[in-house]
Amino acid sequence: MNVFNADVKGKKKMFVTELKGKAILTNGGDELGIIDNFVMDTVTGNILHILVQPADGIDTTAMQTDSQGRIVLPFTSFRAVKDVVVVEIPK
Repeated sequence: MNVFNADVKGKKKMFVTELKGKAILTNGGDELGIIDNFVMDTVTGNILHILVQPADGIDTTAMQTDSQGRIVLPFTSFRAVKDVVVVEIPK
């Protein structure tokens, strides 16, 4: 089971299964969707991307999506905060 540093400064670790189903918010506080799955490097075990089921009303035309319509976000752009996950969305 994969573990990642949810809080780099505090070195808190979480299992990725704890994140599946959590809400994703932008750094501006808008709901983006729900974590559906992860893309991993099978050699290193590192998480590369988060797959997010978009919330109703989210326009994904300017975002990278997979064949199932999930938003593909780089793993490095987010942090877990209790019951939600915050993702840094470049403007």
